[in-house]
Amino acid sequence: MWYCYLYLTYYNRVLLIFFPFSLQNLEISYIVDFIADQPLTENEEKTRDLILTLPLFDSFKMDELDTLSKHMNYMEIMRGNYLFTEGEKGDYMCFVVRGLLDVLKKTNTGDYRVVARLGKGNTIGEMAIIDKSPRSASVVARQPTVVIILTKKGFDILTKQYPALGVTLLKKIMRLLSLNMRRTTSKLADITPI
Repeated sequence: MWYCYLYLTYYNRVLLIFFPFSLQNLEISYIVDFIADQPLTENEEKTRDLILTLPLFDSFKMDELDTLSKHMNYMEIMRGNYLFTEGEKGDYMCFVVRGLLDVLKKTNTGDYRVVARLGKGNTIGEMAIIDKSPRSASVVARQPTVVIILTKKGFDILTKQYPALGVTLLKKIMRLLSLNMRRTTSKLADITPI
């Protein structure tokens, strides 16, 4: 519960009105409009600038990119550091801006095998914003890498407050996921014995 003070002038007298209120009483659209009208922070500007380097976002308008940058963040990963590990809970996906990532899958013998290498323009962890399954592989930086992160929470806020933008982004992510599945299917067909 919050308390609000309201000063009013009435016939040259200042009146102080004190009353309790809760944020639940405020319309969410006012809060959304307030946030949308705020200038980008330095971090959000950097995120937007990085988003602009990715072809996936070419069709978005500048105001949409500004909105996206308020719900995403960027991260720099040093060589040898893990972005995430197989089996952990996934709650974000990443867009690779620069660098190189190795996707490692644990074999039946306990060894790790590189199953994919990802560079600029690739995505990783898309399923984390759709389901709550554990990570199916580990991802480690092969060289210093920069990624843009979209959390499940950020995605949920986007789809709720900006449905058209959220659906457009979801379609693009689903196209990438579909492309990745087709590549995987082709690779399996090449190595699977008859």
